[in-house]
Amino acid sequence: MKSKFLFVFISFILLNSASFATDPLSSDGDDGYKLWLKYEPLTDASVKAEYLKYAAFIGLSGKGEIAQSAGQELQKGLKSLLGKNVSVTNSSGNKTGGIVLKLEPAAANNQQQEAYRIQLSAGNIVVSSESESGILYGTFALLRHIQMQRSVKSLSQTSSPKVRYRMLNHWDNPDGSIERGYAGSSLWKWYELPECVDPRYEDYARANASLGINGTVLNNVNASARFMSQEYILKVAAIANVMRRYGIRTYLSVYFAAPKTLGGLSTSDPLDPKVRAWWADKVAQIYKEIPDFGGFLVKANSEGEPGPQDYGRTHADGANMLAEAFKPFEGIVIWRAFVYKADPNADRFKAAYEEFVPLDGKFDPKVIVQVKNGPIDFQPREPFSPMFGNMPKTPLGMEFQITQEYLGFATHAVYEAPIFKECLDSDTYVNGEGATVAKVVDGSLHGYARTLMAGVANTGNARNWTGHPLAQANWYAFGRLSWDHQLSSEEIAREWTELTLTRNQKACAHIVGLMLRSREIYVDYNTPLGLSRPWMGVHFAPEPWQNKGSRPDWTAVYYHRADSVGLGFDRTATGSNALAQYQPPVQAQWIDPDKTPLSYLLWFHHVGWDKKLSTGRTLWEELCTRFYTGADSVRWMQQQWELAKSNLDPQVYTDVAQRLKVQHREAVWWRDSWVLYLQTFAKKPIPTAFEPPKQTLEEVKQSVKVYLIR
Repeated sequence: MKSKFLFVFISFILLNSASFATDPLSSDGDDGYKLWLKYEPLTDASVKAEYLKYAAFIGLSGKGEIAQSAGQELQKGLKSLLGKNVSVTNSSGNKTGGIVLKLEPAAANNQQQEAYRIQLSAGNIVVSSESESGILYGTFALLRHIQMQRSVKSLSQTSSPKVRYRMLNHWDNPDGSIERGYAGSSLWKWYELPECVDPRYEDYARANASLGINGTVLNNVNASARFMSQEYILKVAAIANVMRRYGIRTYLSVYFAAPKTLGGLSTSDPLDPKVRAWWADKVAQIYKEIPDFGGFLVKANSEGEPGPQDYGRTHADGANMLAEAFKPFEGIVIWRAFVYKADPNADRFKAAYEEFVPLDGKFDPKVIVQVKNGPIDFQPREPFSPMFGNMPKTPLGMEFQITQEYLGFATHAVYEAPIFKECLDSDTYVNGEGATVAKVVDGSLHGYARTLMAGVANTGNARNWTGHPLAQANWYAFGRLSWDHQLSSEEIAREWTELTLTRNQKACAHIVGLMLRSREIYVDYNTPLGLSRPWMGVHFAPEPWQNKGSRPDWTAVYYHRADSVGLGFDRTATGSNALAQYQPPVQAQWIDPDKTPLSYLLWFHHVGWDKKLSTGRTLWEELCTRFYTGADSVRWMQQQWELAKSNLDPQVYTDVAQRLKVQHREAVWWRDSWVLYLQTFAKKPIPTAFEPPKQTLEEVKQSVKVYLIR
């Protein structure tokens, strides 16, 4: 969400991140820079002995730069893991006792070309694929297997991506700031490019390739036309030259009005021949410098951004104009569905569906419509967007948010894989049971030829990339799920923990347990029972009383609708009827407040304060219980982290331990803000099991005011 407060808070956000930053020059510990590619020496002697039997040579059959990257990565990994220098040869011949990276004949299917197979064959470990990218992904999978000290005997595996376009969306600006960035400034040093290419770009590319991510959008969806200038195209080309070596295509967000603001035309009407010609020339100009350019990401007619509706045209008209410009090239157009009008009588929940579903079948085949996982805006918990399953003729891509916009910035530990999985595993019931959101996104439900999963990046120039060390797990989880959405949250958490923090199984169990519970704990003290709270501000301070905005849906009270009767947004037929946008079996899950799962109760119903819930408590009692137990559970998170201390790098341990202290303080802040505010409507005492807040509501409001003026 675009915020008028962005520049007011950017200095605070940078200070917030810097206060936990580690100085690599004064530290002998783990500063987090290597992410999950640490390649620490194997400590299991028997496993090490197994792999030393295959460390005689690295046989590389591919001659391209991606294959060369694979060979170099394997050489680097083996040297660190096994303590042995292994030479790379372009021909393994009949030799045995090595690792062979084998390029096989390519198939027609792009996704299948990226698949890889790892097996023991003719006395060698063989990583094979139909493409150099597949060899690279297989190489990283092999290194992951070795890092986790898994036996050679369990090595055999075949894997292929479920989704074709797997990418990060960076909301980075030309001035180095990041919208919704909580880990320092932008990675991209625009003022130094193209002459100075930061070595960090390559480490970023390596990290993404290790997860199977094959695309990156470099700039903010609230885009600057500057990126369409020749000056910036050359800067982007310098970054693309690095990404290309790791199979990653570079994309750009575009400003729809660029033909006017940059091109000097009198209009940006997508049906105007001069505008169409301008975009065609611009795309050709880009491809001259970046031959493997990925395409455009577009935010249009949303939150004040210009778009085709400014000229009486549709989203399809705008998207198709850009798609036409890409006809001579491989690139695609990704058109965001995050749109909503300033209608005081409307339900923002319904907006994207109402604008896009009537356009199904009218988009060019090169267009993918990118849909947020939920219908509002990256809330700690949302039902899946009703668009999924309702546009069978239009490829719908998934947009997840990795950066913690509504999840505590860089001071709260919230593992996001359960959020991603909750959405992907949801059943749309289109054409019957089993039509999950994942099957929409991977194309198997409707036969989409082009499929996409995007994650709004949480990376910045902080030494550890993500500010909070545990937030690295969210980048990792997104990448792994974009490759294979059938992986479980627990499996991914365990992988990341072993690769990044510790191989000790007892310590790992404590950390994985903390991660798996962290999302529910956050929801309990932040937005329990289906509350939501987006508003036009910093997106973090607890301000449920906020009721002033330039439009109703930029206030907090619009979403929770607290009054003397109860709490929650009625989205049934007696309210906004947003529930009607889902298939009947989905509606049946949520239409009756007595049967609606408590996690979604207030999303769909305005519930009375004295309403008895399935827990046996009234709504007011249940809310208090959730707020208090959620805040108290951060203490449990601290205990779990403490139990792993002896098996953690001291620097990482201290960093996270300090942040957990902040998280507990802020969780209490959230708890008190909600409880004291809602109590003014419920007119009920806090249950005797819980200690009343030490501050009054006015004192809490004052603390928020202080926060907001930093």
